[in-house]
Parts: sequence; C-alpha cells; structure tokens
Amino acid sequence: MAYTTIDNPGLFFNTVIYAGNGSARSITGVGFQTDWSWFKNRSATNGHSMFDSVRGATKNMIPNTTAAESTSSNGLTAFASDGFSVGTDGDVNANGNNIVSWNWKAGTAFSNDASATGIGTIDSVGSISTTAGFSICSWTGNSGTIAHGLGVKPDVIWIKSRQTVNNWVVLHKNLTGGMDTNALILNATDAEQGGGAGMAEPTSSVFTITAGLAANDNNIGYLFAEKKGFSKFGKYTGNGNVDGPFTYTGFKPAFFMTKRSDVANSWVMFDNTRDPNNEVTKNIYANASDAEETDSNNNDLDFLSNGVKIREDNNAINASGGTYVYMAFAESPFVTAGTKAAGTAR
Repeated sequence: MAYTTIDNPGLFFNTVIYAGNGSARSITGVGFQTDWSWFKNRSATNGHSMFDSVRGATKNMIPNTTAAESTSSNGLTAFASDGFSVGTDGDVNANGNNIVSWNWKAGTAFSNDASATGIGTIDSVGSISTTAGFSICSWTGNSGTIAHGLGVKPDVIWIKSRQTVNNWVVLHKNLTGGMDTNALILNATDAEQGGGAGMAEPTSSVFTITAGLAANDNNIGYLFAEKKGFSKFGKYTGNGNVDGPFTYTGFKPAFFMTKRSDVANSWVMFDNTRDPNNEVTKNIYANASDAEETDSNNNDLDFLSNGVKIREDNNAINASGGTYVYMAFAESPFVTAGTKAAGTAR
C-alpha cells in the first residue's frame, strides 16, 4: 500500500525568491518547466501577477483584482525548462525589490471536443497532471459542463473570466454545502456566499459552469484534486489561542494558504522558502497588493513534519470558533511510497 503518491513534491510545486534587477533575465532553480507561475513583489505594494502556459507567456492576470487579462510584454516573457524569463515589469523584477514566485507543473496538453467525446457540453483546452492532481482549463461560455481531465473529482476550483472585469470565484469542498452551494472570492475578504442557481458538484470527468460562476466569454480555471503526500485541501476551527489548532496534512508543508470562510477576512499565504524556519511569520495577502508582512505577533504558525500548528490568535488565521478553509502543498511527504512510519499522527 502506498502512503504517498509523490516521493519528490519539488517536481510539481516549488517556490523561488530572487532580488529584482530591473533588466530582462532568466530565473532558474524551479526544478521543472512551470505551467502556472504566481508572482508578488514582496517589498512594495504592487499587485500580484499570474501567468500560465495555456494562456501563454506575457498574458497576465491579477488575482487580487477583478481586472481582465492583459498583455504584459515585460512580465513573464517565456517558460523555460528550469524556470522562466522575466522582463522589466516592477511586479516581477523591480530593481532592488524582493520577489517571490510560486510555481506549479501540469505538463501534459489536452483538448476536448465535447460533441465528439461525449464528455461535457463545452469544448475545453488545457494542461494537466493526473499525478499531481492539477489541471488548467480554458473554455468559452458560462452554461454547461466542462471536461477537466483529472480522472478524479476535484476538491478546489478557481475560475476567472479572461475578457471581463469579474471576480475570481473559488469553490472548495469544505465550504457550506460542498461545491454546489457556496463560493469564496479570491480578490476580496468576503465570507462564503451563494454561487448562484445551477451549481452542481463536480464529477471525476466534468465540472459545471453557470452564470454565477463564469462570464459568457473566454474563461480560465485552475483545478486541484488532493494527492496523498503532496496536497491537502481542508478546514479547521480556530480556538483564539496562541496554542492554536493543529491541522494534519500528512506532509511537511512548503506552501499554506488559509481563508476564514464564516466571516470576512483576508486570504493569508505562507511558504517555507521565504520563511524556512519556525515560527513562520512572513505572510502575504492574496486579495491585496500589500507588501510582505513580517510580524512575530500577528499571523504565526509552524510547519511540522505532518501538518501545520497555528501559533497566534489573530482573526485572520485563528479566531475562536472561526471556520477556515485551506490549501497546502508539500515540501516532503511524512512517509515515502509503500512505507508507513510508526506513530503516524492523525
């Protein structure tokens, strides 16, 4: 029996940090050819920037705003075998500023002609890794079902119109009613809210799009299915104490993003590259342009061998009785494939 599906998570997710120099350059050390790269200038109040291989290099989307896709000729300019190239744009390479890039690999291109395959009702193209449980899908329209290619039911789905000023919609399996009732907004602090009529739970082959989730134009979706030892998508309840809750992931996290879902609060992002030692105190808000925040008495947590231990009573990550949903990706699995360590925590 395998207790992890991926012995080396760094082949599918990695964070890189670098000092901007204001000149076109290549960034290496990712460890793979990235398919989705998310950037934030840590030193300044620049917006986030997001590029993927399906939409193509230079095609930028800003996850902390409702803005449509734009062409950033000096943003991410090319995807490379061990990273990417960037231009002079301040969001990705401001001179003298510290930059972070979170990177995911999908790797296998796909297209689905719905009428020919009988899978879904809307044609889609994208890139996928069934090993890592990650799919990037592009489609046109806002009413129907779309093939995602994961082979299993996704646990988290992000949706954004490429052409229209519109919210980033996030569906998460642990929201009230599952994925067919409520949604969160990535670019806002709002609590979970109704996603609109016609929502449906995704299946192992398709997800459902409605006018409440997508625009009637070109859209992009990022879909995630949990993989043992690599990714975990769950929830926890805050206790309002510096001895906060422990969340079991089954691996030592490399990346952790959490959002309070029952009331309004920010999306808070942590990683082990910006902050390699416990306590982890360097946080970035996904819904805001704020510079990186370092505060030993604000949003603090520990990355442990098998999960996350909250170390602060801040409302953004640990209000008493608060409900939080999260996404986590691994630095290393708690056990390797086929081997179970004694005393595994649950």
